[in-house]
Amino acid sequence: MSVRIVQLGSARSDDEGLRVGTVRHPPRGVPKSEYAARNFYDVWLPQLSPSAELMPMARQASTPAEFGKFMRQFKREMASPDNSHLLDVLAALSRTTNFSVGCYCEDESRCHRSVLRALLAERGADIL
Repeated sequence: MSVRIVQLGSARSDDEGLRVGTVRHPPRGVPKSEYAARNFYDVWLPQLSPSAELMPMARQASTPAEFGKFMRQFKREMASPDNSHLLDVLAALSRTTNFSVGCYCEDESRCHRSVLRALLAERGADIL
């Protein structure tokens, strides 16, 4: 059993399981009834996305240092008790069932899901 870190909208693996969207906004122009069918997500957890205040920092980061600053601030957001507990639950679930978490970004290294990967790994998640 494991958790996968994926790009939302990408083709699903056969054994991927439930897909969790960790994005601030649903996909534009897609009816809610088609989110899962179009491989975006089955359930939405915007709590695991960067805050609305932090999003501009990520979008405007043009250097590794600027993106590093965004990542540090996002980690601080994920350290809040509610977010930390949610990450603990996902890490525990990864040891008993298959599921995935994802975002729209093409490049994981320039996306908050790279931080989620690290935070889940710190909690002992089984990550593919």
